[in-house]
Amino acid sequence: MSLESWTDLVDLERLTGWMDEQGLEKGPLTAVTALTGGTQNILLKFRRGSRDFVLRRPPHRPHMNGSETMRREARVLGALAGSDVPHPGLIAACAEEDVLGAAFYLMEPVDGFNATVGLPPLHAGNASVRREMGLAIADGAAALGRVDYVAVGLTGLGKPENYLERQVARWRGQLESYAEYEGWAGPGDIPGVERVAKWLGDNCPRDFKPGVIHGDYHLANVMYRHDSGQLAAIVDWELTTIGDPLIDLGWLMATWPDADGVRTTGSVGIQPWEGFPTAPELIARYAEGSTRDLSAIGWYAVLACYKLGIILEGTNARAAAGKAPRETGDMLHASTIGLFRRALGWIDT
Repeated sequence: MSLESWTDLVDLERLTGWMDEQGLEKGPLTAVTALTGGTQNILLKFRRGSRDFVLRRPPHRPHMNGSETMRREARVLGALAGSDVPHPGLIAACAEEDVLGAAFYLMEPVDGFNATVGLPPLHAGNASVRREMGLAIADGAAALGRVDYVAVGLTGLGKPENYLERQVARWRGQLESYAEYEGWAGPGDIPGVERVAKWLGDNCPRDFKPGVIHGDYHLANVMYRHDSGQLAAIVDWELTTIGDPLIDLGWLMATWPDADGVRTTGSVGIQPWEGFPTAPELIARYAEGSTRDLSAIGWYAVLACYKLGIILEGTNARAAAGKAPRETGDMLHASTIGLFRRALGWIDT
């Protein structure tokens, strides 16, 4: 993130005035630093008084309603306070847009690292620590699935009624919408695209217990502690909603690297991979911390492949129309093919 991008979107003087109104420390904002992490949202770390803060706000042109996303994220992080779900602590939120031009919130900095960027010596040099890392990400999903969303005040965050039944039609419609991009060859070379959709429709679980969903739960969206293989925090909550929490476990399975550390995208993920548990071991670990029925977990994994594959194919369609780099479109199209092949493998097992 460039210096100019955040200075255009975060007026430090106005932010200071708002913090004064909230009683959040005193004095100037110092050590202002833009954080990176693969997100388009603005992440700004700074210090005021004796406390460190991280500000999160949407970019100038968000791909969704940026302010509403910030409000949802802040609402969920606030609701998770006191739970056993590792998450960034919410300090304060501004739901209005008159301070910085968009809703934003302040959270506690996370003392941790993103494993997909690189492993520190402790984790890189110890297979047992890496195994702990894998089990910990399953523990995080299970902990989120245990949250009573009604009790913590998240009623109305999403629409859990018929949540699972809506999924296939929604994402089939998304795929069909790509026909508007001139030059897109269509879904013909995506293996089993119709077969996977039919299988999902025929095997949809009949019932589930609603709960909080992260919505994009994978290795790049958690941070690990520096001193162990435990989670420091689950991050990037922009897709959070209320639905079936097993969606997160399915997403983790769909994106989990194979025994050699190769991801469904075809690229090498975390190295070294030796020691990380297998996908079946993640399921078993989740089951230890959950009372949910996992008998149909394969369905959730196939759904995740279907959904993610269709999302990635969107960039390929845009690339065909000259609206995205051709190289990126080719790479993500290959990822879509890999995801559908993984889904077919699960269906045929």
